[in-house]
Amino acid sequence: MAEIVNKEEKKKDPGTRESPEEKGQEERGRITRRKKMMEKRIRKARLMRGMLCLGLVALCVCTGVLAVSLMGKGGQGKNTAAKDGGARPGLMPGEGDVRPVRPVSEIVPKETAEVRRPRLDIPKIDALYGIHVQEKGWSHYFADHLYGMAPAGRYITGIRATLHNQPSDMTGTIQYQVNVSGKGWQDWSSDGQEAGDVAGGTHLEAVCMRLTGDLADYYDVLYSVLQNNIWTDWVKNGEEAGVSGMGQRVDGIRISVVRKQLEGTAYAGEIDPSKPMVALTYDDGPSQNATPRILAKLAECGGRATFFMVGNRAEKHGHLIRQMVAQGCEVANHTYDHTLMTKVPPAELESQLVRTNQVVFNASGVTPVVMRPCGGATNDAGMVVAGTISMPAILWSIDTLDWRTKDAESTISAVLDHVRDGDIILMHDLYTATADASDVVIPELVNRGYQLVTVSELSSYRGGLLPGRSYSQFRP
Repeated sequence: MAEIVNKEEKKKDPGTRESPEEKGQEERGRITRRKKMMEKRIRKARLMRGMLCLGLVALCVCTGVLAVSLMGKGGQGKNTAAKDGGARPGLMPGEGDVRPVRPVSEIVPKETAEVRRPRLDIPKIDALYGIHVQEKGWSHYFADHLYGMAPAGRYITGIRATLHNQPSDMTGTIQYQVNVSGKGWQDWSSDGQEAGDVAGGTHLEAVCMRLTGDLADYYDVLYSVLQNNIWTDWVKNGEEAGVSGMGQRVDGIRISVVRKQLEGTAYAGEIDPSKPMVALTYDDGPSQNATPRILAKLAECGGRATFFMVGNRAEKHGHLIRQMVAQGCEVANHTYDHTLMTKVPPAELESQLVRTNQVVFNASGVTPVVMRPCGGATNDAGMVVAGTISMPAILWSIDTLDWRTKDAESTISAVLDHVRDGDIILMHDLYTATADASDVVIPELVNRGYQLVTVSELSSYRGGLLPGRSYSQFRP
């Protein structure tokens, strides 16, 4: 027992030396504790590095998004240098944009605020524009997507444009800028102001257009010019139409304001040029018995047509002409007294065409840009007259002979048994039988996949029109 007690006392005595085995156990304990502490520090360091990396990635992403956003805003107003070496004035990013910031939800329904839909949820608006012609002065206003052309052999020295049916709760307007030969790009003009060298008579070389305010968010403005007897491709929203700095003159312009699309490209007149299209045309009206029915069926099916009106009838039916324009149809010229081009002197033909243009303008505020020779009869002298008042002559590729048969079934067969992409179809909005036929033909053409467009719209994607020329079809 004494021996055991002595051993226990030795363990409790701090001065007692430890055995090698005890020292080894204690050292291994210290090493184990140090390893655990190191591992804890390493885990903590790794966690800190991970959090730092995530923060850096988030910062980079935010910076990139901000940069792209700023570049996109700048690109919308970015200036393209004129080919004569001078930059167009007034195209710095954000210039003139003093509109208040409005959330999309204030303009479109809440359910469409996050994802922009095809712009069928906002009203369609139209451009109205006029041209100043060398030694001729200002034209009447032309409707959206129609042709504003100088007479054959002359050129444009100025333009002006405005908007029709702009929503009252949308800010902004249409602006336009011209390059005057030898003088370069002029300052921006807007909303009916004159742009160009109206007093000096110097020709234009190129044109730019844009929308401002809320309009720029929801609409595109597309435009094209006639240069060297060729219509340029459509451009939009501040791009240059025509060639500046080369002395080439602008002889025509066309403008269309369209709703932006969610996917794909917005086209002039909101027409898809990749799909088939035909132009229904009606002669000799308007009439109270047939024209309203045809307009109603077109509106029901989302189609448009061209009405070649006789001036002395048009004077009596101004309300129908206004309805045509409101529906996007084309108002066109068929002389004042249904006079054959080949039967009257050139001066009389010119008087007939000019008088009818004035009648239509007085009724609707827009002027016809195409004419149809009565009976399809033309001669050289008459075509020169058409060219001097900036008008092409429009014939046809399908003649229904509805004026002769006055039979709806015959007219329906004449169209539906022969129609092809690019056809111009001749009917007359004088007869009840033609209205009956239209009630069948219009929806059936739509069912077959045809877009029902005006003559000017059809031609705009198939080469265009020129004053004093005749056309009977526009094949793809």
